[in-house]
Amino acid sequence: MRIHPLIDDSDSLSDLCARLAKSDFVAVDTEFMRESTYWPDLCLIQIGDHEEAAAIDPKANGIDLTPLLDLLVDNEDVLKVFHAGGQDVEIVYNLTGKTPHPIFDTQIAAMALGLGEQIGYSNLVDALLGQSLDKGARFTDWARRPLDKRQLDYAIGDVTHLAELFPRMLDRLRETGRGAWINAEMERLADPANYANVPEESWKRVRIQSRKADVLGRLKAIAAWREREAQDKNLPRGRLLRDETLADIASHPPKNQKALAKIRGLPSSWGGNDIGARLMQVVNHAEPLPESELPTRKSRKPGLGKEGALVADLLKLLLKIRSREIGVASRLIAKADDLEQLAAGERDELGLLAGWRYEEFGRDALNLVEGRVAFAVRDGKLKVTHAEDEGEG
Repeated sequence: MRIHPLIDDSDSLSDLCARLAKSDFVAVDTEFMRESTYWPDLCLIQIGDHEEAAAIDPKANGIDLTPLLDLLVDNEDVLKVFHAGGQDVEIVYNLTGKTPHPIFDTQIAAMALGLGEQIGYSNLVDALLGQSLDKGARFTDWARRPLDKRQLDYAIGDVTHLAELFPRMLDRLRETGRGAWINAEMERLADPANYANVPEESWKRVRIQSRKADVLGRLKAIAAWREREAQDKNLPRGRLLRDETLADIASHPPKNQKALAKIRGLPSSWGGNDIGARLMQVVNHAEPLPESELPTRKSRKPGLGKEGALVADLLKLLLKIRSREIGVASRLIAKADDLEQLAAGERDELGLLAGWRYEEFGRDALNLVEGRVAFAVRDGKLKVTHAEDEGEG
């Protein structure tokens, strides 16, 4: 494989993208920093196919990334291959408002091949290629320049190995007939809705005990304000205002700005500065959350009851057995919430009761809930037995 020197000019990038646009797939990875910022600071982009690979410097003076971004988001003829690509996809979305498509994630594919729930990249390379990765440069400050040869080799290695992994994994998926099992997961990863940052929706990520409309209305208003302030200042939202402090203010609103100085988790200066004044304005003008937006008390675990919880535990055991038998990560088949819903008597819109999930697990799960499946130990191994099997000698 041909490895290019660091690309830091528009002409070289355009030429590279023109060649890669003729490939069936490109392997993609990014290096970024976000410990002290709201927006990820994109520092390096690695891309390649089975013939060539390169690292691109997005910080290079005057470089035009348009050909690369067009290749990633507008060229539907080229499959984009990532490993655990959620944050890489988020970066592309932040730059373009679009996501790469079509997409293939080797971590998701690994679940269908029984290689673990969330296998790390180095472990995947070791398992399928028999190679150990040099991790010495993984703590690099990628924003610093210049980057040395070892750092660049480490970064480019992520896509050269990925370009080798992908065809092997694709062949195994075809051999096992499991390619269709992961299509929905790949589409979910590429769904732009996953990366759209809507400040008015951010309150839903904050834990709070109260379900009162006035408290939740303040929570929504303050969370949206925090999101915009953090974006404007390019600071992590938690560094500006932690979740627990936000929830406390929503539940026990201060009477005036001076009272902000006494709230644990807030700088005392907020009692008299501009940001504190803006926060108080939001608190004072917050409207109660409309009834249509109030969260329901559809708490699945309490709704199960003791017997239902036992059934859910049995379903989890069944899932563990079935995932072991068919060699696929249990997380790809069903999640704990799905099992609890089934144990509570729900049937509608459960993914495990449709398609391949039903064939591989859902049918047995239903039979267990309805008393047609049991567990037995045979030859020292835990097995699933069906009612029609009883009486067999």
